Amino acid sequence: MPIQVLINLFIAFLWMFLQDEWSILAFFAGYLVGVIVLFSLRRFFPTSFYLKRFIAIMKLFILFVQESFISSIAIIKEVIRPKIDVAPGIFKMETELEGDLEITLLALLLTLTPGSVVMEVSPNNKVFYLHALNMPDSKQAVLQSQIKYEKAIKEVTR
Repeated sequence: MPIQVLINLFIAFLWMFLQDEWSILAFFAGYLVGVIVLFSLRRFFPTSFYLKRFIAIMKLFILFVQESFISSIAIIKEVIRPKIDVAPGIFKMETELEGDLEITLLALLLTLTPGSVVMEVSPNNKVFYLHALNMPDSKQAVLQSQIKYEKAIKEVTR
């Protein structure tokens, strides 16, 4: 993937040089030409087309923002109630992800989502122990988020 990005940047600068116009617009036009060239030559590279992974990363980021917003609203509802009625607890969650990068990314995304904190990961990296703010509701929300996050992480890393 990094070689594809470098080739694309090289094509963009070469385009600007051949056009004899050093501007952002000329660079952008050269970058688009480079994308088209790399897309047409994608079968000659050992890895997949780099914009595919970039789009998967953007989808994961948008998913994180969406899940974070939804869970933040739920936390705000809990906090502004006159009487706080929460039942915090710890639960176990199993994962299908493999590799340190995938496990770390899932743990960070779940921790950054309000209302849940990853307390520990088992030695075999297959089980997370999470603390939830409101046990019945938060557990279901975290399990639903886990399914979405795992799918998006697999698209990015595999």
